Amino acid sequence: AMNRVQLLGRVGQDPIMRQVEGRNPVTIFSLATNEMWRTGDSEVAQGGGDISQKTTWHRISVFRPGLRDVTYQYVKKGSRIFVEGKIDYGEYTDKNNVRRQATTIIA
Repeated sequence: AMNRVQLLGRVGQDPIMRQVEGRNPVTIFSLATNEMWRTGDSEVAQGGGDISQKTTWHRISVFRPGLRDVTYQYVKKGSRIFVEGKIDYGEYTDKNNVRRQATTIIA
């Protein structure tokens, strides 16, 4: 079995460090990746069609002690970084007692 994710993108905001009760701190930030593709029939008309872009936001969580602190200290909004980790589909209950999915990349 294999669960491995590689992302190259830009950081959405300065990372925050969150202390969860009874557990080690975690550094959290968002990362944007962009996909671009050409719309229209570019085979026929050279350079024809428009270029479309889709931005996907990923939530990144850093638990490993050394990496967590370095990330918090040096990663800033707008940084272009490469992240490797695994995808985690968690669940949590929000303040209105609604169960929600929380997908995060454990870096």
